Amino acid sequence: MPKIEMRVNGKPISVETEAETLLVHFLRDRLGLTGTHVGCDTGQCGACTVHLNGEAVKSCTMFAVQAHGAEITTIEGLAKNGKLHPMQEAFREHHALQCGFCTPGMIMAAVDIVRRKPNADEKTIRQELEGNICRCTGYHNIVKAIASAAAGMGARS
Repeated sequence: MPKIEMRVNGKPISVETEAETLLVHFLRDRLGLTGTHVGCDTGQCGACTVHLNGEAVKSCTMFAVQAHGAEITTIEGLAKNGKLHPMQEAFREHHALQCGFCTPGMIMAAVDIVRRKPNADEKTIRQELEGNICRCTGYHNIVKAIASAAAGMGARS
């Protein structure tokens, strides 16, 4: 079994894992970070979105060993010192969720959208969310939350 080392939510991790273990299952089953959800296992829904070296990736599309040496941030790693990340706060304020299943992946994707396109308009935000599926909402409040958070994020992402 290969040994992998990485930083997950700022903490160093060094463990052995099966070579075929998907990153999503590694995070959930080995590390107990269950905020990263398993939705489709094909990369279509975005429920498993995490940040790999600061960029959004779908963790069901890569093996944990591929993240060797990387910095991984999950939804659990966004809040700092008990304070919600501005994107998490915006989703709360704008009621940008219903059942909550897609919310962690949506938030992780949204943080990456704002990092890459801080002044994105509604059309751009909707286009950027195409890889994240919400089966409960019409995306209206999600888009409002992302646009609202963009102003509050500044340099923090």
